[in-house]
Amino acid sequence: MSTNNSTSTYVVSGMSCGSCVGKVKNEIGKLDGINGVDIELATGRMTVIGAGAIDDALIQDTVENLGYELVQN
Repeated sequence: MSTNNSTSTYVVSGMSCGSCVGKVKNEIGKLDGINGVDIELATGRMTVIGAGAIDDALIQDTVENLGYELVQN
């Protein structure tokens, strides 16, 4: 059985500390089909690994509901 992991990269603006990063990573990581999340605080760069296609709209809604802004890279 093969897995079709996909990776999407975004920029999240408005995060100012490690707690912000943790909050975003936790919520994105809870979404169905998401296998991993990595965020670089200094750049705001967020890499999301999914088991199949990643729903950009769902990622954006989740980030915005946390009070941050998402920009597709």
